[in-house]
Amino acid sequence: MQFTLDNGLTVLLHQNRAAPVVAFQAWVAAGSADETDAEAGLAHVHEHMLFKGTARRGVGEIAQAVEAAGGDINAWTSFDETVYHLVLASRHFGVGLDILSDALRHSAFDPEELAREREVILEEMRRAYDMPSRRASRETFGLAFERHPYRRPVIGFEETVSNFSRDDILAFYRKHYRPEQVALLLVGDFELDAARGEVERYFGDWAGSERGEQPGRPAEPPQSGLRSSVVHDKVQEAYLDLAWHIPAAVEDDVAALDLLSVILGQGESSRLVKRLVRDLQVANDAGAYAYTPRDPGLLFARAQAPSERPREALAEMLACCYALHEAPPSDAELAKAKRIVLAESVYQQETVQGQARRMGFFHTVCGSTAFEARYHQRIADVSPAEVQRVAQAYLRPEGLTSVALVDEESDFDAAALQEICHEAARKARPAPRPRKRGGEMERIELASGLTLLVQEDPAVPLAAVRGVFVGGLRYETPENNGIETLMARTLTSGTADLDAEAIAEQVDSWAATLTGVSGRNSFGLVGEFLRPDLEAGLALYARCLQGATFPQEEVDKERTLQLEEIRAREDNPAGVAFDLFQETLYQEHPYRMDVRGSAETLAKLDSAALRGRLTELYPTSRLTLAVVGDVQRDEIVERCEALFQGGQAAVALPTVAVEPEPEAPRVVTRALDKAQAHVVIGYPGLKLDDDDRFALDVLNSVLSGQGGRLFMELRDKRSLAYSVTSMGVEGIDPGFFAVYIGTSPDKVEEAVSGIRAELEKVCQQAPEASELERARRYLVGSHDIGLQRASARAALAAFDEAYGLGFDAHQRYAAGIEAVDADKVVAVARRLIVPGREVLTVVGPEGCAAPFLG
Repeated sequence: MQFTLDNGLTVLLHQNRAAPVVAFQAWVAAGSADETDAEAGLAHVHEHMLFKGTARRGVGEIAQAVEAAGGDINAWTSFDETVYHLVLASRHFGVGLDILSDALRHSAFDPEELAREREVILEEMRRAYDMPSRRASRETFGLAFERHPYRRPVIGFEETVSNFSRDDILAFYRKHYRPEQVALLLVGDFELDAARGEVERYFGDWAGSERGEQPGRPAEPPQSGLRSSVVHDKVQEAYLDLAWHIPAAVEDDVAALDLLSVILGQGESSRLVKRLVRDLQVANDAGAYAYTPRDPGLLFARAQAPSERPREALAEMLACCYALHEAPPSDAELAKAKRIVLAESVYQQETVQGQARRMGFFHTVCGSTAFEARYHQRIADVSPAEVQRVAQAYLRPEGLTSVALVDEESDFDAAALQEICHEAARKARPAPRPRKRGGEMERIELASGLTLLVQEDPAVPLAAVRGVFVGGLRYETPENNGIETLMARTLTSGTADLDAEAIAEQVDSWAATLTGVSGRNSFGLVGEFLRPDLEAGLALYARCLQGATFPQEEVDKERTLQLEEIRAREDNPAGVAFDLFQETLYQEHPYRMDVRGSAETLAKLDSAALRGRLTELYPTSRLTLAVVGDVQRDEIVERCEALFQGGQAAVALPTVAVEPEPEAPRVVTRALDKAQAHVVIGYPGLKLDDDDRFALDVLNSVLSGQGGRLFMELRDKRSLAYSVTSMGVEGIDPGFFAVYIGTSPDKVEEAVSGIRAELEKVCQQAPEASELERARRYLVGSHDIGLQRASARAALAAFDEAYGLGFDAHQRYAAGIEAVDADKVVAVARRLIVPGREVLTVVGPEGCAAPFLG
């Protein structure tokens, strides 16, 4: 249902009763491309400020109200729109509309809050600066666009954001936040007529301000020559971007360009991945996508290459792209790409927020939700010759923008980059311009010893398959550390009758997922298939899981990629901080090790070692297999009986060391030349089956989230960070409870002091009734929201059953949370937050941790 209120507000209602959940989204047709140069970052500032208080609600009260209703609240800003979204249990429908209306219409834009939030946004900028892929993307947009505002980063610049006043905020709000500029989308479990009445009640009298001048966006002139840039910095890999100008989202050629990008770089059998990563091993990752916003966008090809091989990777990227000038894709290649595009749409239908986001995009960016049907018809009609035509029309050498972010010691420079691009252009051919609720889950013991879990849910035509063995890092030793991850990476790389390429081709042709997974406590295989492909997909799943041959050539390739990931870890300083934390907390237990292993341990592993481990530790009799989705129970049982044969482990399961608790605080630091400092403070935690795990979840909810104590105190009040959170990580053996913050190097001591003060407070003072209720509702609500996808339900059921909690443990989660009272929260805080067992790790610029190293 779509209608327009008298004030111009467009409302789109879509009923989906598969789960008792509603998504609320407000799409404001104003993004960073609607700013002037002096306003750069204002749209994003509004995203931060709109939930910071209104005439009726103080700072933090909006987030608290949403979490108290068991929901999630967030927002995002893009070039073309700013979107505010909530997901709530449907019984709180009125709460969602009230909050969204209040925020959109009555935000306070308090000057003191603006000052604090500016600091938060500056921290967000520093965080993005520490992410090499984002830096490369920002450089590419800045080069590709000379006049159009897409050249500026959505977040703005430090000099503009630092100087925004409340008057600037209000002027932008009055210009753009008007009913006729907003689309309100509601998707989920509600009655259409009743919902329409509630929308009229909350939004019908919104008058907005008087419409001011709406200047147009300057058009980008055609690009007539190569634009290139090489940036040197402290990075462990080379980050390579290629970009060409393409039309806006509504143009007819976009369908063919989307398919071209899939053929180039989406899926393990795509051209870039196959050529660069698998065949030549000149890149560790590669991909392509078409970015098609409201105005003309860009088609990207990207790769992450070993730091010493940017030349080879860049040359092969260009060769793959320009090869489509010479010959069209095969019928099979195009059919596979079409299936992948269709699958993306199908998978988004699983959640109400996914449906709302898709509707919002087509309405706001493309002008109408009806455009989606036109787009899919265009996809269906695209021929191989049309893909070749758009490649020739848009992937022109003179329209190329190329960026490389490389290590500061690299000899790769602008001249080398330009030479490679010009050489590729000389070789290229000259081109012209241009559901219903699911049933109950059932547990079946098969003759092979396999534990099968099945849940029928025909709401969406797909099925998720999740196989879990107890294992993973927990069963590794310092001698074979990394073997489980390497096994997972190569589990689908070959069987007796299929090689890696054939498996990847088959999976991509189904637009499916089939990948090995390994973690701290488990090893297994994940599959997700559209309904027509389930039978064949399940057969391939079983062949890989039981008959993986781990070809040595594929093991060598994946080991190289795994080693590159280890080297590139420094490009994620927050991850480095957590790695350092775990190796400091655990002295004996395998949890101390990196799941990826090390260069020394990986060098010892070969095909025979992987085959032996799979046979010895992971027979079918130890497998828990969950199948959830558009399936028939009896058919799945029959197929699994036939596909999965019995077998017992050849060796006893490994003995796992018991970790003694720390006898004194531990402090470890690591110097890393990044813009931010990353701090983790933590303590030994709980096991998965500990009765206190529900109380720990509530404690984390009290501390974290946008309405939590850490966020309110350290971000909102003191502007110490963009990101601060607490977490409890449980395992089969005791995990950890920790707080993380990313902050400026000169604020580390203040941040640590603030965290310790909040942790001491939660040990001494019971949460207030409203705070406790908010935390409980948030946990139950977000848990329910997370169960919309078949893959999520399959994973939860399989893990819980394998770990001994029972496949239906997630169904008891709400009761466990509701049973937590204030005394239990204080008790678990006192049990875990013991100063004598504190572990503190700091990763950041030299000297930032000096106060803790006396």
